[in-house]
Amino acid sequence: MKLLIDGVGKQYSGKLWGLRGLRLELGPGVVGLLGPNGAGKSTLMRILATVTRASEGRVLWNDNDIAQSPDTLRAVLGYLPQDFGVYPHLTALEFLEYMAAVKGLDANSARRRIDELLAVVNLAEARDRALGGFSGGMKQRVGIAQALLNDPQMLIVDEPTAGLDPEERARFRNLLSELSGERIVIFSTHIVSDIEAIATDIAILGGGRLLAHAAPEDLLRAVEGKVWEWVIPSAEIPAAKQKFLISASVRRTDGVHIRIVATERPGYGAVQAAPTLEDAYLHCISSQRTSAAA
Repeated sequence: MKLLIDGVGKQYSGKLWGLRGLRLELGPGVVGLLGPNGAGKSTLMRILATVTRASEGRVLWNDNDIAQSPDTLRAVLGYLPQDFGVYPHLTALEFLEYMAAVKGLDANSARRRIDELLAVVNLAEARDRALGGFSGGMKQRVGIAQALLNDPQMLIVDEPTAGLDPEERARFRNLLSELSGERIVIFSTHIVSDIEAIATDIAILGGGRLLAHAAPEDLLRAVEGKVWEWVIPSAEIPAAKQKFLISASVRRTDGVHIRIVATERPGYGAVQAAPTLEDAYLHCISSQRTSAAA
């Protein structure tokens, strides 16, 4: 299976482009789609889910243009949008039965599939509870269950961990990792830690354009030797923020321990540190903003 995003752009009113010239070729695995708010991630997700059309370029699913024949993808697509909503008075079982009918599953197959998925997302015991009483994490698990009803070959999840507590986020990440196998999973987020452990490759968007597409290891190599740890007094923090790209800071008894991404040593006492994906991501985004400003 193959997904080709070929020169895709999306223009809104007022000549505003949400995406421009995006090209990606994806195969089975978990693709982490990273970028700040407004980078174009949700716009791309809606195009891939056939909810909206691109203004330029094309998207090919197994060599079929989804703008010309969207049903070829819709039949094998699972989608959990950022603004996923539920009917609060329906139970989890009733909601999934309704969604199965919308997707065209026959009643017997749907019931078996729903039983399987409720177990997978750890909601079997809550199947007869009204969704209005579910926590945010439980609703998200219902959302992933509905996305998996048709056993999709491509699964799209847009900001699925927003608002979840750490335990729910970890559970959700593990579930996506287990589901990747022989399908394409596109996981869009602005939270680097949510994809660090599960993504087989990462695409970084900024300003509606593709800034990088690589394996996590390659992104880390790009900032090798450019990450520094430095201890400075609290009073020097404002000046440091103005001058350097700071990826993390921790206050301790001897001062503030900061991580800086820079090509040269930021000051006396700074020592090189092993880069993290957060460092690589911030370096990529910062470079794009610097170029745009120039």
